[in-house]
Amino acid sequence: MPKVVYVDDAGEERAVDASVGESVMSAAVRAGVPGIIGECGGCLSCGTCHVWVREEYRDQVGEVGDMEDDLLDLAVGDRRAGSRLSCQIEVTPQLDGLTVDVPGEQVV
Repeated sequence: MPKVVYVDDAGEERAVDASVGESVMSAAVRAGVPGIIGECGGCLSCGTCHVWVREEYRDQVGEVGDMEDDLLDLAVGDRRAGSRLSCQIEVTPQLDGLTVDVPGEQVV
């Protein structure tokens, strides 16, 4: 089972077992990762699952789609290189160890 690592702005890491085919957002919500809200349930309509994908994983997670691109402009955290909506990243065996940073502004 692939692991996804979520890092908060204090540097605390939370490793979550994720199922292949599951989104990075749904794995986080299921595990109660602070800052990954997923208000729309992964329907690509809210931007509350914004993460910054670490550089070493950016090629593996795929490209940002047009709708995702628009929502990232409205996300609470700063848009940076590696900004993605975690609902749009599907867990694959190759993403085992995927590490994403959660914007501090999203953590309530």
